[in-house]
Amino acid sequence: MAEIEIDDEIYDALTVPEDERDATVRTELAVSLYDRGVLSFGKARALAECSTREFHRLLGDRGIERHYTEAELDEDVEYARR
Repeated sequence: MAEIEIDDEIYDALTVPEDERDATVRTELAVSLYDRGVLSFGKARALAECSTREFHRLLGDRGIERHYTEAELDEDVEYARR
């Protein structure tokens, strides 16, 4: 597993309880990378360590639309027709 180094001064400046800092950083990174189109929904969800439902809710709470490609739409339509 790769690790990201965050300067202690920055990490300590996070205004969340110490036991929530790692999860907060992972979630914020996941949401940001998904919003920018750098990570897929599944990979961002895994980074945030959320269920699919939790990650959908998180994105919705922040007003971030789910990236939905035409290919995904075609797959869903084909699946629904079966």
